[in-house]
Amino acid sequence: MRKLKLQMQMTINGYVGGPNGENDWMTWNPDAEFTTFLSSLLDTSDTLLLGRKTAENIINYWEETADKNPGHPFAKKIAALSKVVFTKTLGKSSWNNTTFAKGNLAEEIAALKEQPGKDIIVFGGADFVSSLIKEGLIDEYHLIINPTAMGKGMTIFNSLDSIQKFTPVQSKLYPGGKTVLSFKPKND
Repeated sequence: MRKLKLQMQMTINGYVGGPNGENDWMTWNPDAEFTTFLSSLLDTSDTLLLGRKTAENIINYWEETADKNPGHPFAKKIAALSKVVFTKTLGKSSWNNTTFAKGNLAEEIAALKEQPGKDIIVFGGADFVSSLIKEGLIDEYHLIINPTAMGKGMTIFNSLDSIQKFTPVQSKLYPGGKTVLSFKPKND
């Protein structure tokens, strides 16, 4: 069965976006090790899940980056992934390799996990990821901690009804300043 992996940028105090979704707080000093880590997540996945808001912001960006900068370390990989956008409002996609999911979140994810192929990766946004967390649908968490903090913003764990415990898989500080914390949900 395919796994659903979350790759999410956040501040040291747990925010994944500014109060209005801003991401100007992210640091970007990609070193070779960090780029290799991100590439490995993409290489083990063939499907990208997105909420509508995030899809509207990043699909065109990565497709244009892949066209304009073919040497970018992962733009072509992201552009080539099959994309599933969870939406209640969009009806037709103009994006490459993109389909819409409009049904029950847990049922749609279960059906995707049953399909043959590589793992599934999700980038965000905050509300969509919060829904996935609340439903217990994420199999691996890869939290990319930026060396920044802010006083207000969007979080992803605010929808939990009870304590969720995790098993640490790995933690790594990269030379460019980001720390990746990887976990699996503990089911006991």
